[in-house]
Amino acid sequence: MSSSPGEPPEAGYQPMRPRVSASACVLTAFFSQALTSFKATSSKLGVICTVSRQPVGTSQKDDQLAIPSPLPPRARPRTLIILDSSFNPPTRAHLRMATSAILSEGRPPTTTNHNVENAVDVGGRVETTRLLLLLSINNADKAPKPAPFHQRLGLMWAFAQDVQAWLQQQANIAIDVDIGLSTLPFFHEKSEAIDQVGFYQRGAPEVKMGQVMLVGYDTLIRVFNPKYYGPVAAPPPGTPLDTSVPTAAENKQEKPRTPMQKALGPLFQRARLRVTMRTDDEWGGKDEQLKYLQDLVQGDDGEEGGGHGLGRIGGSKEWAERIEMVEGREAGTEVVSSTYARDAAREGNRERLDKMVSDGVKWWIEEEGLYRE
Repeated sequence: MSSSPGEPPEAGYQPMRPRVSASACVLTAFFSQALTSFKATSSKLGVICTVSRQPVGTSQKDDQLAIPSPLPPRARPRTLIILDSSFNPPTRAHLRMATSAILSEGRPPTTTNHNVENAVDVGGRVETTRLLLLLSINNADKAPKPAPFHQRLGLMWAFAQDVQAWLQQQANIAIDVDIGLSTLPFFHEKSEAIDQVGFYQRGAPEVKMGQVMLVGYDTLIRVFNPKYYGPVAAPPPGTPLDTSVPTAAENKQEKPRTPMQKALGPLFQRARLRVTMRTDDEWGGKDEQLKYLQDLVQGDDGEEGGGHGLGRIGGSKEWAERIEMVEGREAGTEVVSSTYARDAAREGNRERLDKMVSDGVKWWIEEEGLYRE
């Protein structure tokens, strides 16, 4: 499935001075301590704080000085949008991924009703949407470069407020943004941990929380690489080839699942992948990337997919129904990347940095002197 994310977040976006401006030192200390505390536990995933759509009982000035804290939803969200990245730093491309996904998932509470946890539409359907920014620290024994993890958490905090500012200005939408840490390396493991974490377990147990995982096209390729799941079990040596025609009863028996099916089957039951296409020399154009998804389905039948169908690599072609391909940058527009953002910061090129990152993220980079070396 393919769709367009609509107008780029930067179009018509009026930058707002980040609310973190009065408390960068306080926030840096908090994130450093939160990181140390998380690493000292046996937890594989946890939410360390929430950027609230409206701090209850606080003024704007109070919020600048407030210590961050996790604010669990009062009811289990219907949809949790997950942006799992290195955030080194988060860019305008990440902003586009997050805001377009939120808009496409239906309308969360507006800025005029954002004290209501569950916004009810005209059909009477309870609708809640929440965004989780997730940072993986599975290589925590090695010093992260070029920005340490606690600084990346600060960048995520600033980025979350940029997401909120854009949504409020462009769509009159308010949304809570959670910031989390994980030591798990694979998407299917993170998805399971998110589903089980107590932070999102409040409310009626029968309410199922759907997950939307935001990934780039290059990540989609890795998700379906069989090497990450182990080889399909082969019969013991010397086992004669069974050429008999299976009986009706044998056809009804459940076939053993492959390692990929064991890993990704539960993932696609609870989550969808929203894939932003990367149209460049390395990954090809839009048509090539859409064809890759088509081949995952058709590759099990005949020669159309070139033998690359999900069924042939140990997966299930039904998974393709849980994948949505969306357009990234428009043709002819400048490439936005974390690498280019770091280069701009190192060179002191503020104009180019502004094209790479949103206003709050730029402020944090400059305030903390990140990427200068």
